[in-house]
Amino acid sequence: MTFVQLIDCRTSRFDEMNRLMDTWVEQTKGKRTATHSVIGKDRSDGSHLVEIVEFPSYEEAMRNSGLPETERIFQEMVALCDEMPTFTDLDVVRDEQLYAATARRFLATIATKGELPPLHDLLVEDYHDHVPSGEPDAIGMDAFRRTCEEWRRGFDFEFTVEDQIAQGDRVCTRWTWDATHKGDFVGIPASGRTVRMTGTVIHRCASDGKIAEGWWEYDRLGLMGQLGALDDLEK
Repeated sequence: MTFVQLIDCRTSRFDEMNRLMDTWVEQTKGKRTATHSVIGKDRSDGSHLVEIVEFPSYEEAMRNSGLPETERIFQEMVALCDEMPTFTDLDVVRDEQLYAATARRFLATIATKGELPPLHDLLVEDYHDHVPSGEPDAIGMDAFRRTCEEWRRGFDFEFTVEDQIAQGDRVCTRWTWDATHKGDFVGIPASGRTVRMTGTVIHRCASDGKIAEGWWEYDRLGLMGQLGALDDLEK
């Protein structure tokens, strides 16, 4: 789960504080695990500063705090403050950009070459995958992994994200799927053909950022045509 720390302080020595932050970034380069940092100044009180620092997890934040450089910079920061700074630790429970990033990572992960990686950091255990064909939905992570493996046995493939819209707990991703037909797929033996399919998937994300449901729409008929499955019907 993404973690955010708010550092609230008051200082009349802003320029020195700013230089100190630059020093901290330089000294911890390659060690610091923060993914994003923003410093804001109170419009009604120029001595009031709030730094917002984002980490991949609470554990990563604690590792960052344990760096000797962090401890030295903290002591210097306290000396520049008019009073003792305060810290607020926050677990992120909603972040639309995080949901969009998870959806992109999900598509990249299921297209990974070789063995299918674990999906526990992407999907809830009872993930519900809605499919557009007459086949039963895949309910549960194990069922979804079996569905993935059917596609992965039949094709080497990759997704290209064309568009993405995030609103609330939903993310809609329009994608292009490029693949090589390498193995049996729904009874069609490997042909070596390169194929392309377009589609969309709408994901509903849970409060912890994992994906809880997915609704797919794609041109399966067009795919069957590219694989030659419709040749006899077209004669």
